[in-house]
Amino acid sequence: MSEPTPLVGVLFGSTHDLPKFATGEALLKELGIGYEVHAYSAHRTPKRVAKYCTEAAERGIQVLIAGAGLSAALPGVVAAHSLLPVIGLPLGAGPLNGLDALYSVVQMPPGVPVGSVGIDNARNAVLLAARIIALNNAEVKSKLQNFVKAFDDL
Repeated sequence: MSEPTPLVGVLFGSTHDLPKFATGEALLKELGIGYEVHAYSAHRTPKRVAKYCTEAAERGIQVLIAGAGLSAALPGVVAAHSLLPVIGLPLGAGPLNGLDALYSVVQMPPGVPVGSVGIDNARNAVLLAARIIALNNAEVKSKLQNFVKAFDDL
């Protein structure tokens, strides 16, 4: 069975951050949503971030998730280089345990919209991405409805 076409692009500033996306990755697989994950830094590889973001829509990506800790520059840089919806995933790190990242993500300047989820909440980032995709994708909508219905059965 082949992997589904990536609809979600996930970026993290460092490979050290990738384990924090394990629950999000599992949910993407459960919902059957194709995705790709890259470690591109807003500070160390800004040209790579810009290239990825400007080309993402052409390749079929519909939503971008950008995870970052500390100054959390990545989500804003991603939004500056793409018209796709961007979900900022603040990561718990450093002496403030992600509070600085949360503030950075929710306080984007005017004209640079980034949605935010809670600190280290990869599952909510994926659920928000799935809801955006479900607006025009009946298969994802059905799987998302079944996922939500499972909560009613608890």
